[in-house]
Amino acid sequence: MSDLVFDCTDARADAYAAAPTLVFRLRIAETTGQPIGGIALRAQLRIEPLKRRYSDAEAERVSDLFGERPRWGDTMKPMQFATVALMVPAFSGSVDLDVPVPLTYDFEVATAKYFHGLEDGEIPFVILFSGTTFLNQQGALSIEQIPWHKETAYRLPVALWREAMDLHFPNSAWLRLRRDTLDDLQRFKSRLALPTWDETFEALLRLAEAS
Repeated sequence: MSDLVFDCTDARADAYAAAPTLVFRLRIAETTGQPIGGIALRAQLRIEPLKRRYSDAEAERVSDLFGERPRWGDTMKPMQFATVALMVPAFSGSVDLDVPVPLTYDFEVATAKYFHGLEDGEIPFVILFSGTTFLNQQGALSIEQIPWHKETAYRLPVALWREAMDLHFPNSAWLRLRRDTLDDLQRFKSRLALPTWDETFEALLRLAEAS
């Protein structure tokens, strides 16, 4: 029987990815001396929002997700962030590998709204592991399932998420609209001869405040 220990040792923004991507650095150690012929690994990343403090400004921004602060004990549940499948090569002792995780700035996705609402500090993650381990036993190959209790924790700096987004969308955010809503906005923009979408939304905000 093998015994695998998982640790997330670091994370970085991928400056060369085609879209915003975080890369988590994962270390897998086998503690019994059993050579590993490879692992078909699944890593499930969850955010644990209760495990950090929030400023008043942050609490206001995440209220769409969790409601008012007094309700958080009931409403602030773990959030699914990503599930990644990867093949781990053969190793003895331990191995380090990168786990790339693409990001979205779609505000219909709860995690994007959550990340955007944070000013600084860290985002508490738990990473849960499952999959199949291939054991190299004197030339014979056997398999084991990774126990469901295998996991590790990692606290991702908010600044690192922002860096990954700013590499592709500096000082910007994205909103998804229905086509008919976009058509109405386009007509409004053209009618007022507004040069940019920022100025279009600013004009709408001024009209709303004046009404």
